[in-house]
Amino acid sequence: MQGTTIAVDLAKSVFEVAVSQRPGSVSKRHRLSRTQFSRFLAAQAPATVVMEACGTAHYWAREAHARGHRAVLLPPHSVRPYVLRNMTDGADAKGLLEAVRNEAIRPVPVKSVDQHVLAGLHRMRSAWMATRTARLSALRGLLRELGFAIPVGARQVVPSVWALIGDAESGVPDGIRPVLAEAAHEIRELEGRVRVVERALEGIASASPVVTRLRTIPGVGLLTATAFVAFVGDARSPAHLGNRSRARAGPQQGHRRTRQQTRAHPLGRVVPRARLRAERPARNRMIHPPKRLHRAHDGDGVPVRTGAGESR
Repeated sequence: MQGTTIAVDLAKSVFEVAVSQRPGSVSKRHRLSRTQFSRFLAAQAPATVVMEACGTAHYWAREAHARGHRAVLLPPHSVRPYVLRNMTDGADAKGLLEAVRNEAIRPVPVKSVDQHVLAGLHRMRSAWMATRTARLSALRGLLRELGFAIPVGARQVVPSVWALIGDAESGVPDGIRPVLAEAAHEIRELEGRVRVVERALEGIASASPVVTRLRTIPGVGLLTATAFVAFVGDARSPAHLGNRSRARAGPQQGHRRTRQQTRAHPLGRVVPRARLRAERPARNRMIHPPKRLHRAHDGDGVPVRTGAGESR
C-alpha cells in the first residue's frame, strides 16, 4: 500500500491513532480527544484512514472523506486475528494497519446521513413495537390469572380491557383497574409513535427513486424497501458482490430438501423449513442481525456453541 496510512481505534472520548509511513511499521502514535482528532484530520495531508466498522465509525469516515482522506472501514471480526497479545488500544490500532494490507478483507461501505436516518427510524419503530408487544402480553397474562380470556389478536386487547374496566360488574378487582387503564393508554401512545415513524418513512420514501423502484417488486412494501436502503445501500457496490447482500436478506433458496425437512405450507405448497423461516419479514433480519455464535468449552474441554449472552 502506497502513501500514509492512519489507523484509528475509536472510543467514546479518547482515540488511539497510529500513523504508518511504511508497511509493517508505526512511525507515530497519538492519543486524541474527539476535538483533537477532528483537528488532526484537518491538519494531515491526504491519507488512508482505517477504522473498525463500529459505533461512530461511519460518522468519522464521512468526516475524513470531507477533509480529503480515503476512509476504509473494516469488519471487526476480520481485524481481530491481527491483534497480537492482549487487546489494548495500541494493539488494536496496530492490528488495523496489518489488516488493511490484506486485500481479501472487504471493506464495509460507508453509510450516508440519509441511510442513518432511515436506520434510526427503523430501530425506534422496532423498539416501540417490541414494547407494545410486551404490554399486550402482560395485559393478557394479568387478566387470564383473574379468569378473563381475551380473544386472539393484538387489536382485541385494548378494547377488551376498556370494556372490562368500564363495566362495574365485570369482576375485575378495583385495585388493579387503574394499572390496566394506564397500560392501555401506554399501548395507544406507542401505536401513535409507530404511526409517526411510518409517516416519516413514507415522506422519505416518496423522495427516493431507489425506494420507489423497490416497492414495485411484488411483496416489497414501505418497511422492507426502506430497511434495505438503510442497511444494505447500493447492492452494486464491490463490498456487496457475492452472497453478502443476499445473506442479509435471508437464507438462500434452491437447496436440496427431504421429506423430513419439509412440511405443508398454508397455501398448499410443500417448502423446506428454511424457506418457512425465510418468509418472515426480511427487514427484521436486517434491523436485528442474528447473534454471533461463540466457540466455548464446557468443563470437560469439549467445544460447545453458545449464543452471545447465553449461559455456558
